[in-house]
Amino acid sequence: MAESELPLLPNVPQVARASVMRYQRKMGSMLYVATTTRPDIAFAVSRLARFNQNPSQEHERATDRVIQYLYSTRSRAICFGGDSKGREENGARSFICASDASFADNSVDRKSSQGYIMTLFGGPIAWRTNKQDTVTTSSTEAELLALSQTAKEDIFISRLFEVMTLRLHEPFIIDCDNTQSLRLIKEDSAKLITKLRHVDIHQHWLRREYTMTRVLFQWKTTKEMIADGLTKTLPRQRFENFVRMIGMVDIRERLNAEKLMEDLKDSL
Repeated sequence: MAESELPLLPNVPQVARASVMRYQRKMGSMLYVATTTRPDIAFAVSRLARFNQNPSQEHERATDRVIQYLYSTRSRAICFGGDSKGREENGARSFICASDASFADNSVDRKSSQGYIMTLFGGPIAWRTNKQDTVTTSSTEAELLALSQTAKEDIFISRLFEVMTLRLHEPFIIDCDNTQSLRLIKEDSAKLITKLRHVDIHQHWLRREYTMTRVLFQWKTTKEMIADGLTKTLPRQRFENFVRMIGMVDIRERLNAEKLMEDLKDSL
């Protein structure tokens, strides 16, 4: 899961239908987990889902690795709450939203990967990782498209909180680790030179939303970027740090204690 590896490429010879069905069953199970409770495998599953129609043995081995990782970490869960008093004293936010992009990382078509994650009271409530629809010509353009997707989801979540009468008493801020992208949104003097019309449109939309304070942006270092694990394969240490930052903890001891209590009740 956390180890760097060579990029997976499309399979050329068509495999048997039985192999395709076996691969798709595995992917269906992993997609369900990745979209409900395990954002730590979202990037890997998103990549592997691209080969649903014609998987190779290498793709199957990669899916088996993800399944083995899930089994070995089956007691890992999303944790909400924590020390709210300490969070307030340290100036930490109850709601965190982060956006990231990996420029031209798809070796076949050179499209960029993008992803976002939102956490509330320390635990993730929404996340997504996907490939951008068009080819961008710079990391700044890729980041702008990722920010646009994230800003739309951020606005939706803010409206959802209003309907739920959940008041956080803090601004909705999106974290980004690309300083040039933030300059293009915040500074009037900054201009984006691009031949991609849709990128220019997204930039102007982001500038408008920022000017009207519907969405705010701030720079975060890559080490502190919680969306980093949704756009690229990370080395083991950085991956474990990513899992910790998004609020996932091991509850094995709690599960064992609950099972012990159930066994004791059954024996009485």
